[in-house]
Amino acid sequence: MIGGALFALATATALAQHDMTQHHGMVMNANAEMLPRDCESISTEHEFTVHAGAEYAAGFPGTTFGYSQREFLVEPCSRVTVTFVNDDAVRHQWMVHGLPRYLYPGGMFHLEANGGSNQTGSFIVPSDDRTYLVHCDLTQHMEKGMKAQLVVGRGSGDLWAIPGVSRAFNRDGYLPSAAGLLVILAAGVGGALAFALRRIV
Repeated sequence: MIGGALFALATATALAQHDMTQHHGMVMNANAEMLPRDCESISTEHEFTVHAGAEYAAGFPGTTFGYSQREFLVEPCSRVTVTFVNDDAVRHQWMVHGLPRYLYPGGMFHLEANGGSNQTGSFIVPSDDRTYLVHCDLTQHMEKGMKAQLVVGRGSGDLWAIPGVSRAFNRDGYLPSAAGLLVILAAGVGGALAFALRRIV
């Protein structure tokens, strides 16, 4: 009984810490005004319109969903405004992780749009050169292609498995590798030699 009450209190407290607006989805932890501690002013304004859906997975084997843009380049201390348009009938998200926790509860900025709707929100990046993960946190959506990167300044290197940007950490097993092609080629050559030797003997 006490455990359930404590869980309910902890959940309510955690939810109260996130600034959320909800209408056909949600915008969580939007921040268009408060500067990160290491920024003296807004350096630049960036506006991106990002579409999400199954059609953006085309051309990337092994993916089901995708974003219309998979890499976002911004200057340090810039204000970033994202309009997230969901072209599918299912819910999708555009989330950034690793932002300063003193400004963004949980270190994240989050847009979520129900099928056929859109959401717009802004956030301000800190001054460090860093690459941030952008993804959809719904079950299996990131693993099936909804992954991007936000590069601030020079960034800190490409993240792995960003469709159209970087290579996968593990190559999909159904795609032939160079070693697999060599095995097939060796088997073919070996079979041809065995056939030729039988004819000679």
